[in-house]
Amino acid sequence: MEQKSSFRLIFGDSPIVKVIDFFLDNREFDYSLTDIARNSDIGWSTLHGFWKELVALGIVTKTRRIGRAELYKLNLRSPVVKKLIELDMDISRRMMQEEIERQKLKVAVS
Repeated sequence: MEQKSSFRLIFGDSPIVKVIDFFLDNREFDYSLTDIARNSDIGWSTLHGFWKELVALGIVTKTRRIGRAELYKLNLRSPVVKKLIELDMDISRRMMQEEIERQKLKVAVS
């Protein structure tokens, strides 16, 4: 069974959430659209349905071209992306703290 990130647990499994989550977890590298679709577990045509909006909003940016493939990366300079990263980290921290508290209660009850 797939382990969902805390970001996806909160925001769901829509294709755009899956893509943003993939980039939040893999922000160091650039990827082709084929790799993005595959790693986000969405269809290539589904990705193309909203990809231009992600680029236009500055969430992702084109980094280079290898042959016919254009590669993209999370735009770390974007104020929106900075907030998404901050939100992702806050959600993760909160969920981790809740799990720690559950484990403490579990041990205390045992």
